[in-house]
Amino acid sequence: MPARDQRTNRLLALLPDDEYERLRPHLLPLVFDYKKSLHEALRPIEHVYFPVDGVASLVITTADGASAEVGTIGNEGMLGLPVCLGDRDAPSSVYVQVPGTALSIEVRIFRGELERSPTLHLTMLRYAHAFFNQVAQSAACTHLHKVEQRCCRWLLMTRDRMPTDDFLLTHEFLGMMLGVRRTTVTDVMGSLQRDELIQYRRGHVTILDRKALRRRACECYDISRLEFDRLLGDTARAPRTDKKHRLISEVR
Repeated sequence: MPARDQRTNRLLALLPDDEYERLRPHLLPLVFDYKKSLHEALRPIEHVYFPVDGVASLVITTADGASAEVGTIGNEGMLGLPVCLGDRDAPSSVYVQVPGTALSIEVRIFRGELERSPTLHLTMLRYAHAFFNQVAQSAACTHLHKVEQRCCRWLLMTRDRMPTDDFLLTHEFLGMMLGVRRTTVTDVMGSLQRDELIQYRRGHVTILDRKALRRRACECYDISRLEFDRLLGDTARAPRTDKKHRLISEVR
């Protein structure tokens, strides 16, 4: 398949050229298929993933089989954060909710680079702080804001992680993110579609009016986005690691 324009992973873009070049041979292109399992709860983490596009979900499952989404990660972050904090597993499972692409690296190699590179280590710690703040903001958002506001926020966050305005986003995933039933998701998405902010058809969302969607979202969207910028800097002009990898032409 021909290559197409993709945004890079934000954390990799922060690395100095020499440190990135040490990692590059070990970063393997990967297609993020829908529902693909990446990490299982309480099982050793074997690979760390840097999404280029798509969204992965951290899910907690209780003893009675009920599950809840507790965090999402896209190209602003990485999957396998416990490894950066000296652990080898986590109580949450991780699987792909919005298909895309990523770069993977073996934990053994990644740990070696963490020990060798103060910049990589600091970047991961700052990301851990940003991610914790995002999870905390989401917890407050769930209790304080209306479902439609929260839905607009999640749509914007997902769009920020994707290369186009059109992407897969199922009722099931939206319901998990918002903590509501699928019937409520249908009502909210229907309202946004009638107002021509989005188009929603067969699990695919097309953002039609991003500015209007942002006006309908709660302030949590901007708070989380600005917090990532504060901790990780503005990487809009950073070198594009995806071009060096020629990611899409290798995996499509």
